[in-house]
Amino acid sequence: MLGLWIALLVGLAPFASRFESVQRNEPSSFLPEGAESVAVLEASKRFPSGEVIPAVVVFRDDAGLGARGREAVTEAREAIGASSIEGVKELPPPTFSEDGKAAILVVPIEAQGDEEVLIGAVEDVREITGAAATDGLEVRVTGPAGFSADATKVFEGVNTTLLYATATLVLVLLIIIYRSPIFWLLPLLSVLFAEFVVRGLGYLMADAGLVINGQTGGILLVLVFGAGTDYALLLTARYREELRRVEDKHEAMRIAVRQGGPAILASAGTVVAALLCLTLADVNSISGLGPVGAMGVAVAALAMLTVLPALLLVGGRRAFWPFVPRFGDPDTTGRGFWSKLGARIERRPRRVWIVTVLALGALSLGALTLDDDLTTTSIFRGSVESVEGQRLLEESFPAGAGAPTTVLVRDPARLDAALEAAAGSPDVASVGRVETGEPGARFDVVLTRDPYSESAYESISRLRSDLRAAAGDDVLVGGPTAEEADLRAATDRDTKLLIPLVLLVVFAILVLLLRALTAPLVLMATVVLSFFAALGGALLLFELVADFPGEDPSYPLFAFVFLVALGVDYNIFLMARVREEALTMPTRDAMLKGLALTGGVITSAGIVLAGTFSVLAVLPLIALTQVGVTVAFGVLLDALVVRSVLVPALTLDLGERTWWPSRLSRRGRDAQAERPSEVAVASEG
Repeated sequence: MLGLWIALLVGLAPFASRFESVQRNEPSSFLPEGAESVAVLEASKRFPSGEVIPAVVVFRDDAGLGARGREAVTEAREAIGASSIEGVKELPPPTFSEDGKAAILVVPIEAQGDEEVLIGAVEDVREITGAAATDGLEVRVTGPAGFSADATKVFEGVNTTLLYATATLVLVLLIIIYRSPIFWLLPLLSVLFAEFVVRGLGYLMADAGLVINGQTGGILLVLVFGAGTDYALLLTARYREELRRVEDKHEAMRIAVRQGGPAILASAGTVVAALLCLTLADVNSISGLGPVGAMGVAVAALAMLTVLPALLLVGGRRAFWPFVPRFGDPDTTGRGFWSKLGARIERRPRRVWIVTVLALGALSLGALTLDDDLTTTSIFRGSVESVEGQRLLEESFPAGAGAPTTVLVRDPARLDAALEAAAGSPDVASVGRVETGEPGARFDVVLTRDPYSESAYESISRLRSDLRAAAGDDVLVGGPTAEEADLRAATDRDTKLLIPLVLLVVFAILVLLLRALTAPLVLMATVVLSFFAALGGALLLFELVADFPGEDPSYPLFAFVFLVALGVDYNIFLMARVREEALTMPTRDAMLKGLALTGGVITSAGIVLAGTFSVLAVLPLIALTQVGVTVAFGVLLDALVVRSVLVPALTLDLGERTWWPSRLSRRGRDAQAERPSEVAVASEG
């Protein structure tokens, strides 16, 4: 088995090293194919001037530009033109503000989808124009090209940073969990095997046409490390348990895989199925995460059921040193913390679950503060040049001058009507020159509002309505603001479609696994409640501590998918063991024993998974920080409260009715419910 994995690593090595090279981070790559702004982008390629992305150089001096300032602007324009920068086309004359304090120089860049050309051109322009800055004269490069370059640069080295941070965190947690100077190496090595294979397969998927961006790459790495380590902890705990019962390590591993494997497969299958639902999304950045994330979790589960058992058998019992599990060691299940917790819950299970539900419900009220006002100019943690440039520009020019909106009129006969409607729109500050070509005619308009604001996104809808009312349905509106408006609309549609779909898929898997209806319904209700509590708690934390300007439109969807799919994992780990024990004992006793046996390992798994997702907070993007913190908080809530207290209390209250309508629910449950719990008696004794 180890030989097969090593051969696989060698075969995928050339692709794994190039995973970052196939990631696409320009905002337009996220858009759904049917979006109106995408149609404008495609048509732009057939105009004489082609598809250009403008970089806007802003010059501003609060004391006034004066002769020296104007000369600096002219010299910068000439220097850019003489530098033969790849992708940069002929520059138009600079535009000076009416207050005499600022000027903007538009640098058209034709990158043809090549991120390296775009970034290189923006960097060269910044280097040239930066030389013009003096004590009084500020110079910044912004515009669509500036924002696109800054967003792309954010992801440079992200995977390396995440890999080191996540691996270090997992290493520390494994050492703490196993209290062994040796054993941590085996699960960590298994996860690294899986991570390397996932990178290679991810490259092949992107090369085949799947859209993968830096955000997807970062989440993929965290998923593989988090889920893989969880599965490793579960299998290792079961193996260690069997080593005390069985003398032969090979037989102990066979039992561990046979008994623990179904729970791992069900857990991984739930996450895979939930992620595959994302493939139905319109937004490319969401639909791309679906198959890639599903592949990552599947590979992680496969590695933990194949390469990890091989490494554990090679290491033998001695790998657990200094706490080596010996054959015949006594079972301490009835004397541990989790057994005592179960006994306490059993005394008043109904009171326990009611109080817990009320507490989680109160925390859920924080979800009412959700505000999807995070825009392009506020997505970065810290300052970036494109945002600074946009702020400078707004002080002397119409806010939309940094990112003009494009109007495409496919019927030239209606051009005059479109121009008149655009000029008369209260959302438009000015109308640019007309260019004709094969697709028809196009012209730019400058919006009165910040082109990267909620109000500007709303104005796109009004502008489209006004133009079509005047010039017919052949008029299309595109450009950076329209692209963001279309992206937000598509994200809203995806959220409404995918959330109920994920719930349905996860519920179906639970029904198949537990062969009942009551237990899956109870588990789904607890997971949904946990999601809202995690969302509310995280939003309150952001409001009180971080003071973020808002949340990304995709934030609720990503948080929901990860929290429901990963949160239900712990319920699966617990309830799969409870059902296994319920085949030979009453459900009450089975729950107490299952909680005692799995409490430690599930809590450890929750801490590891929460830790890996919290690593996303090291990235300089607010959206990823919010997802990471929310999922980490929600996972801890699931592992420490929902799975440890709420689900056991509900199951103890329901008793045999938990398994309705299966045959387990029909066995003399009333008589069994009156019988004292053997596990509780043992723990109290």
